[in-house]
Amino acid sequence: MRGQISNNCDAVILGGGLAGLTTGYLLGQAGRSVTLVEREASLGGLARTVETRGFCFDLGGHRFITCDAEVDAFVRELLAGDYLEVDRSSRILLGKNWFHYPLRPLNALSGFGIPTAAKILGDYAAERVKACFDSTPPVSLEDWVVRHYGRRLFALYFKDYSEKVWGIDCRNIAPEWIEQRVQGLSLGAAILNALIPRFGTARSTLATRFLYPPLGIGQIAEHMGQRMDGATRILNSTRVVRLDHADERIRQVTVDNGNHTDILHGVDIVSTIPLQSLVTALHPRPPAPVLAAASRLRSRDLVVVAVMINKSRVTEHTWIYVPESKIPKTLLVAEYFCFRGDTIWNRTTSEATRLTVDGLERLGLIDKREVLNSVVLRIPNAYPLFEVGFKEHCECIHNYLDRFDNLHVAGRGGTFRYYNMDHAIRSGMDIAGRLSTNAAMQRTPEPGPVDKMVQLG
Repeated sequence: MRGQISNNCDAVILGGGLAGLTTGYLLGQAGRSVTLVEREASLGGLARTVETRGFCFDLGGHRFITCDAEVDAFVRELLAGDYLEVDRSSRILLGKNWFHYPLRPLNALSGFGIPTAAKILGDYAAERVKACFDSTPPVSLEDWVVRHYGRRLFALYFKDYSEKVWGIDCRNIAPEWIEQRVQGLSLGAAILNALIPRFGTARSTLATRFLYPPLGIGQIAEHMGQRMDGATRILNSTRVVRLDHADERIRQVTVDNGNHTDILHGVDIVSTIPLQSLVTALHPRPPAPVLAAASRLRSRDLVVVAVMINKSRVTEHTWIYVPESKIPKTLLVAEYFCFRGDTIWNRTTSEATRLTVDGLERLGLIDKREVLNSVVLRIPNAYPLFEVGFKEHCECIHNYLDRFDNLHVAGRGGTFRYYNMDHAIRSGMDIAGRLSTNAAMQRTPEPGPVDKMVQLG
């Protein structure tokens, strides 16, 4: 029997990824009642760890690195010492050559060869000179990379890698992705850091150590969930159906878990679900230009294939970058960036496993006879796709959403920004801090007549 339940609380949070969890956790710590709605059965979003058949695996490669001291302290306190400080050991496979990452000068020179290294530096120098006379803003990722690093480096790495990840031509990828994601291009910075002393040495993308919980990155989300205050209610396996609004406020949120419908009322609504989904859930419907803008925003989906190997260790490296388009994945937890309906999205478990194992064997990492089992997961809306023109669409949507004084967006999906884990946590901390401050101000009573006289005196 399907029923309907009505609930009231201080804050309704849509989405149980790191941004939503951090918001809910901190609001609960501040004494506010919270209801958190998560579509999946478990918390953490992409930063969760899956356990199956005695194996634990993350949804892709994760490591916690941050330059934000407050976020770093928050995560360390949350894990209560249950984490590892890991030396980063990463490699880049370009052609048949393996490179250290971050690159080391001698390794870079021997791998590229002196002629190619000289061309990389020559292109870089030429583009630096050209930039002094051309102030035209870059329109695409290709424009941005060529201008900052030269065409040789673009052709060597960024073209194939970016088009493999995003599924569209580099001329159609907006430059904001580069600026948001890696603050100066992690591989480009690494290459030039190797060939030009001191280039990019302060960049967090070149960090040599990282924090990692021993049982998977999902322990961060699990610790928050376990330590949620008793006033926090978590609704797993529940989807957002509708947000009713009136007089520039969200009045109620309708959610459904397949068995019953909940009507949630919150003083504040925090959304970390995909921006497009938020817009289409609003009722009454937003104006046509806002709906059109939302329809033009796309996300990249993800298929994760975890291959279980009968071997204690396959490689000592924590990460392997494979830019070439003919190798469509990362390491043993293979990530296939795709769109729903693509060939890889529609492959059966056995087909996706066979494709993954064949690729790992070609890389010399495994023997297919070592494979014990596999798991295939399909994750929609994994990454915002920064197509040329996306910024204007986002501005149109955010300008409309700003009219609702109790609606707040956070996280990668909610803001349509490419957030790392630390950025997602920071966005949740900022929202929680602002809402806690607002609540405290609202609880402060207005001074009565006697109080006012005392103040004046």
